Amino acid sequence: MKLNRRDAAPDGRMPLMEHLRELRNRLIKAVLAFVVGAVLGWLLFDPVWDFLKQPYCSLPQSHVVDKDQCSLFVNGIFSSFFLKLKISCIIGGVISAPVWLYQLWAFVAPGLYQRERRWTYVFLGAAVPLFFVGTGLAYLTVDKGLAIFLGFVADDVKPLITVDSYLSYVLTMLLVFGLTFELPLFVVVLNMAGVLSSSRIRRSQRLILFGIFVFAAVATPSADPFTMLALALPTVLLFEIAALLAFFNDRRRARRPDPYAGLADDEVSPLDLESIDAELEKGDRAR
Repeated sequence: MKLNRRDAAPDGRMPLMEHLRELRNRLIKAVLAFVVGAVLGWLLFDPVWDFLKQPYCSLPQSHVVDKDQCSLFVNGIFSSFFLKLKISCIIGGVISAPVWLYQLWAFVAPGLYQRERRWTYVFLGAAVPLFFVGTGLAYLTVDKGLAIFLGFVADDVKPLITVDSYLSYVLTMLLVFGLTFELPLFVVVLNMAGVLSSSRIRRSQRLILFGIFVFAAVATPSADPFTMLALALPTVLLFEIAALLAFFNDRRRARRPDPYAGLADDEVSPLDLESIDAELEKGDRAR
């Protein structure tokens, strides 16, 4: 049986050319998975497009041309083709996500310690649900922002919304909401890593909350008050939860005895070589 190159080197060490070959192989697998997903996305275009245009079609302005049908427009010969290709690629990226995420993880994981791997599991386990919660909230608020701006159209004017502008608006909303919901998670990760303390978060809390509202006003494509509040208020709530988790984590860390508490500045700290050797041996076994 042929062994994997990294099976022969449990610590994940390989020559540079071996790393490059493995990176190439994993990229090929990820690209093939993406292509297969894009083909499936091409076949699933109709139900996905109906789902994406539903917020717009729920507005009365979408029926000004034809009372019985929702109307969006294209302004080029190839616009319909590129629309279908773009949505197919997006679907392909989502469908193939387990494959290319695994390929990325399989390439990086052998170089991580067990503790770093555990943090990665925690991060991904929280990041994926938060992203989808953010995109779900964005989907529910798309029609509200559109209704506000289309409500300014005069009665004798018919809005002709192009497919490209509408799709760009929807995708931007989904990405902005999804990625913004990840920001409180970075606060928790930085606190767990010892970079950001809960006391520092508390001192900067007012500035951070003000920055969240400013970011929500700038990042949302419509910049209307409803969409801004729909993004800012849940983000503030998530930030407060992250600050609370950081507080409890710092309290737990403070209860641990400090091995250097009684030492003077010019005194050499003792080295527990047995503990160090045990940790190194444990890390080698984990690899």
